[in-house]
Amino acid sequence: MQQTQTEFENKVKAIFKKVLDIKESEIVPGAKLDESLDIDSTEMVEISVGIKKELGIALKDNELKKTHSFNEIIGILRSKTQASGGHSCGCGHAH
Repeated sequence: MQQTQTEFENKVKAIFKKVLDIKESEIVPGAKLDESLDIDSTEMVEISVGIKKELGIALKDNELKKTHSFNEIIGILRSKTQASGGHSCGCGHAH
């Protein structure tokens, strides 16, 4: 079953909220990760682990380092789920 965009974004926001201990209202689409949300490299790793655990999508270190906003992370995650046939285990195969 395909998740709606809103459900998907809400799951990612929940990961951000948990790792960063912030309110959902602080996570806006264009929020700059390093400036607006003040995310450091350790927190980026924790977010990556949370995404893998909750959504089953593996992110490479360089993919996260290249992202500058919440929307960019959503875009990368969306492209990974679409490339894997709509499922999100990150293996690249359709199940």
